[in-house]
Amino acid sequence: MIGFFGYWLRGILFLTLLVTFSFAGNALSFDDSVEVITHPSVNSNYLSKNLLRSIFSMRLRTWQNGLPIRVFVLPDDTPLHSTFTKQKLNIFPYQLRSAWDRMVYSGTGQAPFVVHTEEEMRARIASTPGAIGYLNGSMIDDSVQVVHINE
Repeated sequence: MIGFFGYWLRGILFLTLLVTFSFAGNALSFDDSVEVITHPSVNSNYLSKNLLRSIFSMRLRTWQNGLPIRVFVLPDDTPLHSTFTKQKLNIFPYQLRSAWDRMVYSGTGQAPFVVHTEEEMRARIASTPGAIGYLNGSMIDDSVQVVHINE
């Protein structure tokens, strides 16, 4: 009987740990997710994936309200930039860089502003009207607005 109780107690402990870690995993994946953010002056809470690609490829230059779009990105070799381009834009970082370089070298456009840390990204987005960028979910505060992406 004691053997049964020991196995039963181990089973309950295992299930408790399993449930705890599965909820912790969900919380971690939310906090570690990449989110598109804008300055609060941007009146869009939702963008389509195609519109987001147009913005980050520097083809779209103004918001619907006429405010110029100011795009901020992290350096190409940062993990968050890679995650952003793959998850939100469905392209590889080198493809985005190639589009920017083509525009710059042909004289038809400019590259986005590069910031070096997530803290700098948040500060620049919060202080620049019309700005857009991305952050790790755990870095977002009330100074910026989260934009949801529709397929």
